[in-house]
Amino acid sequence: MVFEPSAPPTDRAGFLAWYDKQTRWAEARDYNEPAGTTDSLRDWFMDMIKQFPALNGSFAGNDYDNHKTTDYCIGSVVIYAAFAWSELQNAYRATFEMVHKHRVGFFDVSANDGQVWMPDGGTGYRIVHGKGCSLDWPGKSPL
Repeated sequence: MVFEPSAPPTDRAGFLAWYDKQTRWAEARDYNEPAGTTDSLRDWFMDMIKQFPALNGSFAGNDYDNHKTTDYCIGSVVIYAAFAWSELQNAYRATFEMVHKHRVGFFDVSANDGQVWMPDGGTGYRIVHGKGCSLDWPGKSPL
């Protein structure tokens, strides 16, 4: 999941409660469309669908057998992307590339005690909490 860095609480417990609220998908919006999300999240989405086409919404492709097709759920301050497991490494790398480019936060939802990455105030990223990692890049960006 990517998110607007200023949106969640900074502590782990507060972040997880915020995440739970976001993933109830209770906003009055079409979660298949980027309209109404932040500029940086919309730009992240538009870059991601070049490599991982959207399954639903007005930006959806029509190649339903494409293993890169991804289900995006777009909220006002979060985008949850469900990639095919066969694309885990490619998706993780692409996500991080676009996270860095668009300066959004990243939560590794698939890992136990998943890491939360935030811009560090400079050009890099840092883990603000969480220990688990879906891949073999613990503690540092895969880039």
